[in-house]
Amino acid sequence: MSRFASTSLRALPRVSRPIASIPGRAFISSSVTTPASAAFAQQPQQSDSNSDAAIKSAAQWAEFGRDHVCHGLGRLRDHVVVKGDGLDLYTADGKKLLDFTAGIGVTNLGHCHPHVSKAAAAQVNELVHLQCSISFHAPYLQLIDKLIPAMPHESLDQFFFWNSGSEAIEAAIKVARQATGKQNMIVFSGAYHGRTMGSGALTRSKPIYTQGTGPLMPGVFSSAFPYWHQLGVAPSTSEEELVRLAEHQLDLILRQQVNPKDVAAIFIEPVQGEGGYVPVPPAFLRHLRQVCDKHGILLVIDEVQSGFFRTGSYFAIEQLVPELRPDILVFAKGVANGFPISGIASNKEIFSKLDVGSMGGTYSGNAVACAAGIAAQEVYQQGDIQKNVEVRSKQLFKYLNGLASGEKTKHLISQVRGMGLMAAMEFRNTSDKCTLEGVSSDTKIPKNIGKRVQEYCLNNDLMVLTTSAFDTIRFIPALTVTEEEIDRAMKIFVQAVENVAKEG
Repeated sequence: MSRFASTSLRALPRVSRPIASIPGRAFISSSVTTPASAAFAQQPQQSDSNSDAAIKSAAQWAEFGRDHVCHGLGRLRDHVVVKGDGLDLYTADGKKLLDFTAGIGVTNLGHCHPHVSKAAAAQVNELVHLQCSISFHAPYLQLIDKLIPAMPHESLDQFFFWNSGSEAIEAAIKVARQATGKQNMIVFSGAYHGRTMGSGALTRSKPIYTQGTGPLMPGVFSSAFPYWHQLGVAPSTSEEELVRLAEHQLDLILRQQVNPKDVAAIFIEPVQGEGGYVPVPPAFLRHLRQVCDKHGILLVIDEVQSGFFRTGSYFAIEQLVPELRPDILVFAKGVANGFPISGIASNKEIFSKLDVGSMGGTYSGNAVACAAGIAAQEVYQQGDIQKNVEVRSKQLFKYLNGLASGEKTKHLISQVRGMGLMAAMEFRNTSDKCTLEGVSSDTKIPKNIGKRVQEYCLNNDLMVLTTSAFDTIRFIPALTVTEEEIDRAMKIFVQAVENVAKEG
């Protein structure tokens, strides 16, 4: 039987439609005018006595946003985006942007994927909302039916859906504490698990996410991630040595700071996101499983950003340690291609320890988001996405590695890393001696390389993001990205890096 063969619920009405045969890029979205774009005009118009408000120009709407959107929310630019199609974004003032951010790894199938959008639109006319504590609804159960065969371990057979990655982490914290009767958590330096009060307490990538909001949830201990930055060693340090050093630091935590009998869970991202797109060495994941089994600690795998073929497989741990058994798997972002839904998966033994009524949420497992999630899984499970990630990843890394070895630019670049279409380039920094390995002491290293490269890309209509406390640019295009789009984006990026090298 195929891994993705139907398992149940065939009596339920279908939520989405079969995917049409799609030549070429089997994942390109259709071209549909966005109704919201009608609210934006190139020139402002005066309101009359019968209208509630004037039609504003793009510039006026941007000014409106600066005045009325929470100051705590940052932006790359003040573009007003009115339409998305595949990897293209269109602004109210007529710009066309090539999007290599995918909503920070959310729109894995590109903006407005036709199959996903059609399924969501159809669901709107059937059932928009039924609170999950009142009754089952068909899309909730059908999404589980689609996800069960996609789970990285067969033990993961019960699910709880929520709205965001942070909320899913909050759910995992609650489950871990209730299931074990213990309170403490261990996380890793560079980790990003969210910015709510519980998930924010687990986050260790940047202080901005929680600064000024303490005291945070107590009982969280941070150990070193097996990444050269976190251990203060050179980038060329072997993977074996990084694992040895990280294992030693974890052992010290359990000997000096918290007794393992008081630890409920260890949380880890298989590929750190806000920590710099750093894959965890497989040997370290195996070590964590051994530690957890020895001490009755739950192993929580956070695949919020790395899941749903972002790294080339349904979940990253399938490539890193195929036999790994998470006690709790956390997922979000790519599950429904932009519709707000997240979830945790665990086994019946762990979930059976929860008190009935302890889990819930007004919008958790929303019917429209679930319908979108079902349609997204149907696209993923065709196999075309996985094949495309494999090919386009090689193309992307060829460009990045070319810059890292090129005579014009290699003195700027500390490391290229990542998995699949979750890739990063870290630049050298004179204030960070670890990054200067391999360059002579008289080599001139420009300041703020990443920000300057990003600014050039933005000025040339390519959207890319930085990440981590280190000088790193990440690449997270939709998994439907074409050969031409990779070439186009990388030509801009290569020129940006070469310009910084030339300008100094």
